[in-house]
Amino acid sequence: PAVCAPGGAVGDIQPPGVEAHFVVAACENMINAKAMVPSDILTASNGKTIEVLNTDAEGRLTLADALVFADKECGCESIIELSTLTGACMVSLGKKICGVWTDDDDLAKDLEEISKTTGDKSWRMPMAKEYAELLKSKVADMSNLGGPYGGAITAALFLTEFVDKKKPYAHIDIAGPVWDDKSGATGFGAKLVTEWVRKSGE
Repeated sequence: PAVCAPGGAVGDIQPPGVEAHFVVAACENMINAKAMVPSDILTASNGKTIEVLNTDAEGRLTLADALVFADKECGCESIIELSTLTGACMVSLGKKICGVWTDDDDLAKDLEEISKTTGDKSWRMPMAKEYAELLKSKVADMSNLGGPYGGAITAALFLTEFVDKKKPYAHIDIAGPVWDDKSGATGFGAKLVTEWVRKSGE
């Protein structure tokens, strides 16, 4: 819902002054003879190699190629990416607030203001570059998993490797607020994305 629903909303609204691309990094996740295993080395679409240390950290692998596609193929001028990526973010912020990681202060400010307008609560988290050490691999450009601590940060740092460093980019971890144990799916993020696209055209 965080990507598909805004895609439909933006299509209906057709806000002037902006062209939006909605990329869904979806793939089958069943075991078969070609399934990846720990120690595999994958090559992302930008040529960077990734050592698989944990097959449960698979979402970031599909996101990596989706980000390269949005950056290089679509030529997006700025990118926000929403994913139910880590339990670590839920440990930090609970189930009502999403985490936002970005190096771009203007983008962070825009998302903060839109978050307050839409009610999709967010909190900017640290993009601690020193934690990138935890993603180092002896046999590839990087691994798909950091250490036992700071997992939400290392996941964000991993994803930055697949977007032009000069381009405004935000990783938004919505693992907590997308689901309510009593009522089910919440649709969290849909209003946030729709309003961000609309404002981008102003």
